[in-house]
Order: sequence, then structure tokens, then C-alpha cells
Amino acid sequence: MKKTPARTAAERSHNHRLGHQIRDLRRAKGVTIPELAARIERSVGWLSQIERGISEVTIAALHQIAEALEVQISWFFGQGSTPPAEEIGLVLRKRNRRTLDFHGSGVHEEILSPNLSGELLMVETTFKPGASTGDRDRERHGEEAGLVLSGTLELSVAGKTLRLEAGDSFAFTRKGPHRCHNPGDVPSVVLWVITPPSY
Repeated sequence: MKKTPARTAAERSHNHRLGHQIRDLRRAKGVTIPELAARIERSVGWLSQIERGISEVTIAALHQIAEALEVQISWFFGQGSTPPAEEIGLVLRKRNRRTLDFHGSGVHEEILSPNLSGELLMVETTFKPGASTGDRDRERHGEEAGLVLSGTLELSVAGKTLRLEAGDSFAFTRKGPHRCHNPGDVPSVVLWVITPPSY
């Protein structure tokens, strides 16, 4: 009987990185392993092995996972070089940020947190002129705060619509649904801090 060749160190490293990305994103979205397994019609055991880097994930399966977690499959790729061991979970270099593009909406987001397993999540959002989070309000079940780094932001929360300029900051806790809109003619960049992490 022919033996399967042992996986190389590079393959094991890739599987662990990809598995941890899937796990961290799932947790950030507040989805349990059984819930995600049901969405992609796979077993809990299979998904657990993927998240622990024990098993390889196929491109087709990764497409299913990305769709179930509402991100583009490119979210799992496009990161720069692997950071030194002493930086993992502590420092995130700009070149290694995870990015999310909501195609057609004019909204681009970059996750700034070195990992998604802590007590808070940092995200930088860029709204093109006229872009918004859409007609549907976003709702998270925690505390959110933000700082407008550049441009203008129209924030609608708790029945109020507020116009914020560069340098203005805001915070709200369980105020219900909210939405954002860039009414200006230049991009609006906003730094968000969300706790507990949810995305």
C-alpha cells in the first residue's frame, strides 16, 4: 500500500494560518462551529479540523465558508509576509491587514486588530463620496466608538442623524440599528473600535 507523503512545514504553516483565519472570522461574526457547519452542509468534526489546521480546505469549500461568513474569498488571501513569531497576535503591519471590499457600495474596510480573539476589534472604514452602509441599518450587540480621520460622516443612530467632520469622535452602546453615509465629495475615513468583537 502506497503511503501518503508527509506534509511539508510550509504546508502545515499554511493550513494553520488559514484555519485560524476561518476560526477568528467565525468568532468575530458571532457564529458557532455547529451553525457554520450547518450553513455549509459539512460535519462539525470536519470544520473543527480545518480550524485547527489539521486538514486542508479545498478552494470549493473555502468558497462555501466565505459565502456563509459573508466575505469575499479574497479576504483569506492577499496578506503580506508572515510576521516574526514575536509579533503574532501583538503587532499587525499595514502590509498585512485583512481587507474587505463591499463591491458596488463604495465601502472599503481594513481590520486593524492583530487578532480577532481579544475583547475588542479595530476597523478602518473608507467611504467613497456618496457611499453608505446601505438602506439597511447595521446592528451589533455591544459598544462601538469611532473617530473620523478625514472627510465627513453622516451617522444615523437612535433616531438621530449627526454630521461629523475630521477629528470628531463618537460612541454608543446598544442604541439599536445605525447607518453611515459620506455626504461629501472626498473620501471619508473612519476608525472604529467595537467591543465585544463582532463583524
